[in-house]
Amino acid sequence: MPTPPRAPRKLHLHTLHGHERPDSYHWLRSQGKADPEVLAYLQAENDHLAGVMAPLRAEQQAIYQELLSHVQERDEQPEVVRGAHAYFTRTETGQAHPLYLRRPLAGGEPQLLLDLNVLKAEEGLDNVWVYATAPSPDGRFWAYLLDTTGQEVFELRVLDTETGGLAQPPLRGLNGWVPAWSADGRALHYATDDATQRSYRLWRHQLGQPQTSDTLLFQEDDPTFRVGAWVSENGQTLLICSASTRAQEWWALSAHDTQGQPTRLLARERGTEVPVLTDGGDHWLALTNHGGAEEFKLVRWSRRADGAPLAWADAADVLPYDEGRHLQSGCLFQGHLLLAGREDGFTALWVLPRQGGGYGPAQRVPFPEASVTVGIGPNYVYDSAVARITYTSLTRPLEHLNLNLKTLETTLVKAAPVPNYDPALYVSEQVWATAPGGERIPVSLLRRRDTPLPAPTLLYGYGSYGLSVNPTFVAGRLPLVDRGWVWAIAHIRGGSERGRRWYDGGRLGQKMNTFTDFIAAGEALRAQGVSRELVAMGRSAGGLLMGSVVNLRPDLWTAALVGVPFVDVLSTMLDDTIPLTTAEYDEWGNPNRPEDYAVMAAYSPYDNLKAARYPHLFVSTGLNDPRVAYWEPAKYAARVRDLAAPDSGTVVLKTIMGAGHGGSSSRYEALNELAEEYAFVLAAVAGQLPATAASVHPGEGLQGGEARAHPSRA
Repeated sequence: MPTPPRAPRKLHLHTLHGHERPDSYHWLRSQGKADPEVLAYLQAENDHLAGVMAPLRAEQQAIYQELLSHVQERDEQPEVVRGAHAYFTRTETGQAHPLYLRRPLAGGEPQLLLDLNVLKAEEGLDNVWVYATAPSPDGRFWAYLLDTTGQEVFELRVLDTETGGLAQPPLRGLNGWVPAWSADGRALHYATDDATQRSYRLWRHQLGQPQTSDTLLFQEDDPTFRVGAWVSENGQTLLICSASTRAQEWWALSAHDTQGQPTRLLARERGTEVPVLTDGGDHWLALTNHGGAEEFKLVRWSRRADGAPLAWADAADVLPYDEGRHLQSGCLFQGHLLLAGREDGFTALWVLPRQGGGYGPAQRVPFPEASVTVGIGPNYVYDSAVARITYTSLTRPLEHLNLNLKTLETTLVKAAPVPNYDPALYVSEQVWATAPGGERIPVSLLRRRDTPLPAPTLLYGYGSYGLSVNPTFVAGRLPLVDRGWVWAIAHIRGGSERGRRWYDGGRLGQKMNTFTDFIAAGEALRAQGVSRELVAMGRSAGGLLMGSVVNLRPDLWTAALVGVPFVDVLSTMLDDTIPLTTAEYDEWGNPNRPEDYAVMAAYSPYDNLKAARYPHLFVSTGLNDPRVAYWEPAKYAARVRDLAAPDSGTVVLKTIMGAGHGGSSSRYEALNELAEEYAFVLAAVAGQLPATAASVHPGEGLQGGEARAHPSRA
């Protein structure tokens, strides 16, 4: 067994909440990612991983080849009509990145807009991501947001489609979510971040003018709010939203106005959420929880000639509140409104016809199966009677469908090709776990029909931000499932699988439910004869989940894949100078308040590590990650080793030096990274990974002030 690196201990009394807290690994953060000692330590961790994986590389390569065998290397995504062109991406065999193209609707050959493979080679880049693209309304220009480091700081490039060159120098230092054009195609709107990477300013840029002359349209000074902007479906209004978890404020500006300033449309009100608002022509249309509509309802306001802000007293229900129906998003067309949400725990779509200035009754779109995942796809043709939607399940690869908004009939546009896959060999199921307190937790299962039970099981979870882990097809699961594993998804509180109450039941003071739900799911899979060995998997906030459930029940798991994990909760949430902190007080709480501090201190994985027998842990991070900084997983892995009993599992830390939160941008590198994790857990379950080398004496990690004790709760 290769000897793991030992991070130097530098006792630091880190002041948190007015108390000095010992942290021997704070130096991994304070010295910074450019520090030679930090880089040397992270490289030593990568070298240790290489040593652990050396005897497993043949298995990793075999898994990689299996993953690759399910990839249609030369493929095209379905076309999306925008203006006079249909836009699409293409991947070529052997090329790691997509090509961006468009085809004239009037006829003619496709035009290549961007080849990321060429750009990466010409500019000598390790990684390259395109986050958003937007053609100008007349199609002359094509804008795209480019990230070359994984730090999620972007530059906006604008291609002149007539000349083939850039229309102007790139705009730099941008946020990644707002490239919106004016109606005349001569002005672009974009957002910039503050020092914590919180989008707080919205700008108007006149094409061809220097960035220094751009006009500031909106600035959000409340550090708990973030700014976004887009053009309404009818193309008439630039909608600006300043949003926190529990409130949104809306501003509007005519998309034809390239000189004016936005006006406030709807004031913010803490606890009142309006996540969706759009321009219906003579009215405004919104989803909201106003008036106690916990699962959201649909309302409208008549458009006022004087442009005065909207008042709740003037709002009229279009789709009244139904506690059994959770509304999440929508897309407005000239003759119909398409809504997406959840009903009976499953995703659903509804169509409302527009009739005489109003809306007819909502009709649920029928599908042949209940346990599928349906959603609204990209739609940019306002006067269309056909909407693009998506459809998938655990065993059914993604299908792009056209939905006739009048008849509710669907036609297949394209089914994602999955070579060497026979859906008849697989079965999806749902079982239930009972959490402490009696809440029933749904668990989705995927396995081969011929897999005998109990079987080794990978249990995946997330459970934060109201994001649902829906039962969708992922070809990357097949190598494990084909080896006789069960792939399980725990639909735990903190997501929205069972509506808004599900989300609220797993955040703030209820956050511990997220972790105990996941543990209950693992215990139920064992008790019901589904699972033998259990491997847990989660990323980001799901990495927080991994750290917490390993602390609470280290005996339950054979191994855990702990991806880009948010594990040093107290240190991070008490530092309002780093990304995401202030904007997420409504998710985790504000630890400057004693009651919130106590809740976080009870589950923060790094702070609750103790002397114990830990399972095998594969911890991963990206050096440039702006969402969960490299030092969180690095500190976590080091401290686990300090406290792990001699018969604990192997702990490895992988740092991708040129990437951020999402890992490598190359599709081939991403497959290889997944194959490495699979090879690790297969070896863990097979008993081929020895217990960690006992390079410290039991209890050594408790010296020098490292003993875990909750700071006093003032």
